[in-house]
Amino acid sequence: MSTPEQQEPFAESAGEALQTAVMSVRLVMAIADAVRRHQQRKMKGEEDELLPAAQTAVDAQEELKGLLPSDISAALLKDADWPQMAQQLMALKKAGVDLEQLLPRVGEIAVSVRDQVAANEARVAGEGTGQWERMLRETLPAGMVREAMLSSPAWPDMAATLSEMDAKGVNVRQILAAAHDEGLGVDQAMAKVLSAGETPTMSRDAMRLWGPLTEGLDLPPDLDLSDRERAFRQVAISPQDNQRFTRMVREAMPGRERDADLMVAAKQWPVVASRMAKMESEGKPVKGHLAGLMKDTSWEKRPGSLGTRLLHATSDALRRPPATAGTGARRRVSTTAALLQSSTVGPTRAQNSKSEAPAQPGVAAHRESAVAKQGKTR
Repeated sequence: MSTPEQQEPFAESAGEALQTAVMSVRLVMAIADAVRRHQQRKMKGEEDELLPAAQTAVDAQEELKGLLPSDISAALLKDADWPQMAQQLMALKKAGVDLEQLLPRVGEIAVSVRDQVAANEARVAGEGTGQWERMLRETLPAGMVREAMLSSPAWPDMAATLSEMDAKGVNVRQILAAAHDEGLGVDQAMAKVLSAGETPTMSRDAMRLWGPLTEGLDLPPDLDLSDRERAFRQVAISPQDNQRFTRMVREAMPGRERDADLMVAAKQWPVVASRMAKMESEGKPVKGHLAGLMKDTSWEKRPGSLGTRLLHATSDALRRPPATAGTGARRRVSTTAALLQSSTVGPTRAQNSKSEAPAQPGVAAHRESAVAKQGKTR
C-alpha cells in the first residue's frame, strides 16, 4: 500500500497533466475563435460582439455536459479563463458551429495531451514566437486557419501556450494538425451561415504568379501582395525571418546592396522569401544558392526593372543546384516541366511522363481549389 508521501508526487503529476490538458482546450478554442473573427471580418466587415460573460457562463456549462471527459470538464469550470472561454463557445454556437460535434473532438485532443504529459518527464526550454511561426509553416498548409492564427491579437499567448505544452513533452505538431482540422470545421460551419459557400476565389496575384516563381510552393489561393504585411502572414514569414532573408541577400551581393534592396522592395518579394523559408526547413543551403547571383550576372541585361529582374534571378538561383551557378546553365522551365515538378503532382505521373501523356496536367498548390471548382461547373 502506498504512503501519503508516495501519493503526493503522483497527485501533483496528475494535476499538472490535467492543467496542461485544459491549456490545450484553451488553445484550440482560441484558434476556433480566431477563425470565427477572421471569417466574420471577411464576410461582414466586422466581428460580432461577444455576449456578456455572466450570461454565457451558465449556458456554456450546460453545453459541456456529456461532451467532455468529466475531469477535464470540471477543471475547465474552475479555470480562471473559463468566463472568456464560455463567451467563445457561445459565440461559435451563435455563428453556426455545432458544439455537439466540436466539443467531443476537442475532448479527444485534451485527453491525448493529458496522457502525454503524465507519461513524460523531460523538459525542453521554449524559444519564443519565432520558433512557432516556423513550425506553423512546416506543419499547417497555407490558408485561412494559419493566417487567422498569425493575425490574431491572441497569437503571442498561443505561442506561449505552445512553448509550455512542448516543455511538458506534448507532441505540439500533432496538436496543431488536429486544431487545424477543427479550425476548418469552424470555417465551413460559418460559411453555411454567412452564405460563403464556395472555396475562396483565386486572387489576381495568385493567378499572375503561377509558374516558375511559385513552382513547388504552398501559397494560399487568395494571396494578396498589395498588402505586404498580410502577404507575409499568409506565407508565415515573421518580421525577424524577413530581416534575416534580406540580410542574406545583401551579404550575397557585396557592393551591390542597393540592388538587393530594390529586389526586397519588389511586390513579389514575399514569394521569394517563402521559397527561402521552405529551403531552410528542408535543410538546403540557401546561402550557397544565393552565391550564384554574383557568379551569373546575366540578370543585369534582361528586360524590365532592376528589382524585378533580380527577383526572378534569385528565384532561379534558389531552384537550381549551386554548382551550376556561373556556368551559363540558367534553368529553363517550361509550363509542362513546372507542372510535372509541382509538389502536388504524384511521383507515378512524374516518373511515367516520358512513356505516356498524363490524363490531366498537374496543378500548382495554390491553383488546386480553383481548378476543382471549374471542374464541377462543366
